[in-house]
Amino acid sequence: MATGRSNQITKQIGEYLVASALGRIGLVAATFSGNVPEYDIIATDSKYQSVPVQVKASNSDSWQFDNRHFVEIHLEGKKQILGRPVSLPKNLVCVFVALSPEYGKERFYVLSLKTLQKLIVSECKKYLKRFGGVRPKKFDSFHGAIKEKDLARFKDAWVSEFRDKQGLVIRDLNAK
Repeated sequence: MATGRSNQITKQIGEYLVASALGRIGLVAATFSGNVPEYDIIATDSKYQSVPVQVKASNSDSWQFDNRHFVEIHLEGKKQILGRPVSLPKNLVCVFVALSPEYGKERFYVLSLKTLQKLIVSECKKYLKRFGGVRPKKFDSFHGAIKEKDLARFKDAWVSEFRDKQGLVIRDLNAK
């Protein structure tokens, strides 16, 4: 079982790896080491445009969360009923980091918080539908998880997310 200390180390490694990757694409990355509840890094381009970044690091191939951070859920008896998606910031970017025991083999998945919300709500609906709305082990659990395979299309999507979707000026990765 992971300890508080090992969880902090995992989080720290993830944040600094993401800050380094942002620097490589020409963004200044200011880390906050857990002192801001909604994000971990502010990424700023050469025109002083900024985007908040939430980092989620894991030593496995999945990340855990509470589904209620993404969608309103209420219980009708033991049945979970999904309501409206929770209102979330439009420009927050999430970077999931799958850490590796082998140096330099980390994997990054980059997507907006809104896109993540759509994925999570969709998966939650599918899961509940399989069981008639009643979670099989603990009906009142709101636990959720997302696996690395579910994020595959967002692997290393730095340019797509930060330049194309968020509108930041980044370094041309193909320039010599």
